[in-house]
Amino acid sequence: MTVRDTQGIRLPAGPALDASVRVEDGSVWILDRRTFPARVDWVRADSAIEVAAAITSMVTQSSGPTFAACAGMELAALQAATLPLPDAATALRGAAVVLANARPTNNHPREAVEFVQAALVGASSTAELVERAIDAARGYAVRYRSRSRALGEHTVALLDDGARILTHCWMDTYLIELVRAAAEAGKRFEWVATETRPYLQGARLTAHTLREMDQRVTLITDGMAAAALAPGSSLGRIDALVTAADRVSMDGSVANKVGTLGLAVAATAFDVPYYALIQAPDAALPTGADIVIENRDPAEVFQTLGARTASALVTDAWYPAFDVTPPRFVTALVTDRGPFQPAALSRYFDSPHPSASQDRATR
Repeated sequence: MTVRDTQGIRLPAGPALDASVRVEDGSVWILDRRTFPARVDWVRADSAIEVAAAITSMVTQSSGPTFAACAGMELAALQAATLPLPDAATALRGAAVVLANARPTNNHPREAVEFVQAALVGASSTAELVERAIDAARGYAVRYRSRSRALGEHTVALLDDGARILTHCWMDTYLIELVRAAAEAGKRFEWVATETRPYLQGARLTAHTLREMDQRVTLITDGMAAAALAPGSSLGRIDALVTAADRVSMDGSVANKVGTLGLAVAATAFDVPYYALIQAPDAALPTGADIVIENRDPAEVFQTLGARTASALVTDAWYPAFDVTPPRFVTALVTDRGPFQPAALSRYFDSPHPSASQDRATR
């Protein structure tokens, strides 16, 4: 399947969302996932503030904000190159704040900017500060992708060849690396994807990425998911519910795209395992109650892809962007160190991170 941009230029081989952020000509360019794949548009950001605004306004989603945060820090470093060292350091701290808080529930952008900031300690000149910032920003992106591949490999080991997998919303690095890992393991899966209201990420992005990777995928509406999980479904048995997670607390609670909780409850009711993928749990969050849930503009519920679908008489709506699934509905949290049952999640931190998995070059 060939994808071209609005100028008719063929995009690089591989899933389009696998390379959806770039730093070029003094700007950050972000593939606009609000219109993809109907249109292939790139949003230009000329500052870290504009990158953060793009993240907040859903120009990029899933793993996209992490790569955008890395690119935003690289851009801030480039723009600070002519400043005295104290001013350059202040500029990078300001960039880190706006990027880390662009979307509060997902912690990876915050981890990215903290990774960059840690690398700046001790820089003795502006040139050194800029070099360290750029190296760290690019290094975190490589690290993120490598760890995504590791958790993909661990997930593949839990699934039988030919398994039918139900998923919800995720469409990016975790998914791409899981499919690649499955191919290397000689396994092939069949996918069922929810459409994911109100942005339809599942219909437009998840399903599209899976088809780009030559996967068989069946699209369903969000309201069909429990029926698909039920025994005797005309779709056929679902072997596992697998989603990404935006954040996981130390008690094994999973924050992910709203709708995940209902799927996990239904999966539990019908004895279908639920595997939530996260690179690492958040050691700063004891329980799911400590996870900050982003509430978006309720007006977004009234429309689909820019067209109002609700009656003009309807004036009230509610849109939490994420929900929290309690650990009793989670079979395992699959991390870059392997799967953990919720009650044993603290063991993730029992030993230093395996550098061979964490830092190896990506494919």
